[in-house]
Amino acid sequence: MIRIFRHYISTAYLWLLILEWLVFFLAMYCGATVRFLYTASWYTSNELGAAALMYSMVFTAACSALGLYRKTLDKEEYNILQRISFAFAIAVFMLAFIYYVIPDLMLARSVLISALILSYAGLLLTRHLFYRFVNLEKLKRRVLVIGCGQRAGELSVINSSYIYRGFEIVGYVTLEDEPINVPHAIALNEKLRLNDIVEAAEVDEIVIAVDDRRKKLPVDELLDVKMSGVQIMDLQTFYEREQRLIYLETLSPSWLVFSDGFVNDGTRPIVKRTFDVIASLLLLSVSWWIMVLTMMAIYVESGFGAPVFYRQRRVGYRSEVFNVIKFRSMRVDAEKNGAQWAAQTDDRVTKVGKFIRKYRIDELPQLLNVLKGDMSFVGPRPERPEFVQGFEERIPYYKERHRVKPGITGWAQLCYPYGASEYDTLQKLQYDLYYVKNYSLFLDLTIMMSTVEVILWGKGAR
Repeated sequence: MIRIFRHYISTAYLWLLILEWLVFFLAMYCGATVRFLYTASWYTSNELGAAALMYSMVFTAACSALGLYRKTLDKEEYNILQRISFAFAIAVFMLAFIYYVIPDLMLARSVLISALILSYAGLLLTRHLFYRFVNLEKLKRRVLVIGCGQRAGELSVINSSYIYRGFEIVGYVTLEDEPINVPHAIALNEKLRLNDIVEAAEVDEIVIAVDDRRKKLPVDELLDVKMSGVQIMDLQTFYEREQRLIYLETLSPSWLVFSDGFVNDGTRPIVKRTFDVIASLLLLSVSWWIMVLTMMAIYVESGFGAPVFYRQRRVGYRSEVFNVIKFRSMRVDAEKNGAQWAAQTDDRVTKVGKFIRKYRIDELPQLLNVLKGDMSFVGPRPERPEFVQGFEERIPYYKERHRVKPGITGWAQLCYPYGASEYDTLQKLQYDLYYVKNYSLFLDLTIMMSTVEVILWGKGAR
């Protein structure tokens, strides 16, 4: 794992991205070689290099947008052929637009077709080799857990469903009078020291996962292995690194005070606001026709007297209330009985509303909220005041998500499926706090790119 602007990135997937970028880059050269095998090339080395660079960047970006470099990709949503096919379709569309704007970058169609075939084959081969070798036991980090209670037991399943599992738990060390919820707990004694276990199991890092913080830790032995080069971390930091969330079960004010992040000074607000305005204007310039068609569809279904837009009070930055603007996706009388959660099969949603919700078209008018300054492009989703009051009373640290402006898309929307209950709100809060703690322009760009996956796969849409 490495951190880029405080956001955790899987080293294995970073190397995979670089390798596949190289595959795309070389595919263009190989495509040109095949095309001009018996004739002289029409292109100079500089022209071919520029075309290959653009081609590889576009295809790598498309694969990233479809979640192909996401560490948390699990077996149920793997669908490698479908994801690659969608990524290639998006990349071809992007290339067509770029070639229309910059014709000098375009090569002969025969070169592009050859490059596409070689890219597809190369990507499948790369993926096969990656998933065959990356999960070898010797490549995983070997983790020793201090603690044998409930929290220690939960660690065994946090990455069990992922295609790529970056660590392996090699053992659990029990403390005195601690309840045991894990198999094969190891007890320290005069003959068996912590350093002996670390050496025998070839431990790379130790995670402190005790249920009761008042339990006495083997501090002297931990210091010894720490000075020997073994990494030691608390459970909160481990979850942040592996799950990209702030684990509420062990969150304390002292951890928030002394942890890095939660910085909102200097040029960061200026950079974020500039990015919001530019991104909103660009998206409005390319999506205006979708908005016009949506307005017409709503009129046709509901009649010209029915409202097209839906304005609703939401809680924003520093708990200030504002009116969010969306395309109306429910019946006009949807909330005649007061505010309520959206259900999985909500009969209040219109036919047009179901479609525009699935593909997030109903969110497009919120670009006006972004331009006005009530919202940001990326941030926690704004909730209604009727719900927020109760959440702040019952869910610890809920109000901290209002330390940044709410967004059209966000980290929680990418990492957690749509939820319509207080339990789901608590789970999403863990991802929102991760964003508040670590937000940067890099993370915003990552989230925006990954939102393509949410739209195409319908993740979180309700």
